[in-house]
Amino acid sequence: MKIYDTLSAGLVDLVPVKEGEIKIYLCGPTVYNLLHIGNARPIIIFDAFRRFLEYIGYKVTLVQNFTDIDDKIIDQANKEKVPFEEVGKRYIIEYWRDMTALKARAFNFHPKTTTYVDEIISYIKELEEKGYAYKAENGDVYFEVGKFSRYGELSHRKIEDLKVGIRVEVSEYKKNPLDFALWKASREDEPSWESPWGKGRPGWHIECSVMSSEILGDTFDIHAGGNDLIFPHHENERAQAIAKSGKDFARYWMHNGMIRMAQDKMSKSLGNVWYLRDLLKKFDSDVLKIFILSKHYRIPIDVSEELLHNQGVSVNRVKESLNEAEEFFNGKVPYPQEMNHVKEQEEYLISSLSNDFDTPSVVARIFELSRDLNKALNSRDEETIKNNYYIIRNIYGSVLGVFETNEQIQKNNLELNQLMEIILNVRTALRKEKLYNLSDYIRDNLSKIGIEIKDTPEGTKWS
Repeated sequence: MKIYDTLSAGLVDLVPVKEGEIKIYLCGPTVYNLLHIGNARPIIIFDAFRRFLEYIGYKVTLVQNFTDIDDKIIDQANKEKVPFEEVGKRYIIEYWRDMTALKARAFNFHPKTTTYVDEIISYIKELEEKGYAYKAENGDVYFEVGKFSRYGELSHRKIEDLKVGIRVEVSEYKKNPLDFALWKASREDEPSWESPWGKGRPGWHIECSVMSSEILGDTFDIHAGGNDLIFPHHENERAQAIAKSGKDFARYWMHNGMIRMAQDKMSKSLGNVWYLRDLLKKFDSDVLKIFILSKHYRIPIDVSEELLHNQGVSVNRVKESLNEAEEFFNGKVPYPQEMNHVKEQEEYLISSLSNDFDTPSVVARIFELSRDLNKALNSRDEETIKNNYYIIRNIYGSVLGVFETNEQIQKNNLELNQLMEIILNVRTALRKEKLYNLSDYIRDNLSKIGIEIKDTPEGTKWS
């Protein structure tokens, strides 16, 4: 199996640290707001990646953290006038609501930063004892980048070329502008823990090094996350981990591309987010998953409502085929008797996903299988119906995490929204012309089919 390794800058053979096991650490969300589609992409990708590794026989341990102490969380808590713990707790609960709606499996471990503060303090003390960390005049503790000769290897940058100010905190107290905070001294009004350096809290990068090594060991197989984390976050994680243990940290680094709206990277800080739960009100979880997995995980994705709508049409065709196959066999499709075709398609799946997790080829094959299933339904070819149904539902769908349930196909909400917008505009025009009988006729007949119209001071609304 080959994957693209950011550290090597090329395709490499995936050779586990321990034969038969794969350990993965996936950087998780800072829990100060709801998940957006950009947060969902690595979840969808690595849920499927974990499923595939398990399918081909690996024992997989996958960790995704919650950053529940951070400047953004403190700012949100101050804004809402609640304890910072309340913000983290609230949005972890919301995370699980969104994961359930997305139909993504929970990972093996979901550690929180605040439950590893003692381990973080011990980690920093060891870095300090080895000469890699120093306490500054302002009470912060920094990692001294100049002491670590391998800094820049992951991001393939030279220290002298690195720019400060872009995701690198500027401070007059650092020995080197690139030095990064391991421990931040807290003001009186901020959350804090006692430490050898005074009251403070963990820096951003240290938490992931500590939690990954505590759960997976000093050296594990894969560290993953969005490619916007390569520098400085993952570069810093790797530097402090190797400096402390003297061993390799993650053997391989996998990074997914960003999701863009109007060619711009989506992020909460830019204010151009599309929250996952809002998307899932309009589109089935399978639509979102297929949309994500139909693009290679390393490339950026442009997203729009129109693109998702088009994807929804193709996904619903597959669901219709699966439902028709079940109706053909009165609710339960028998398992295939002739397995040659099934094995050929399984080999295609394994070959594709073993080639840098080529999900687009697998998604394309699902649509081909669905078209063949439709032809078989029309010709009443029972063997092909059984084969293709089984391949889509039990092999391809099971590995990618799609088409797993028998829920009814939902009407496309985008089409309904567009239709209702036209109807309400017509009704508004009628009311302006004082043609109230016609506008009431529209309202009353929509009510008969379960759509309620309400005229409010803010305008006409429907539900």
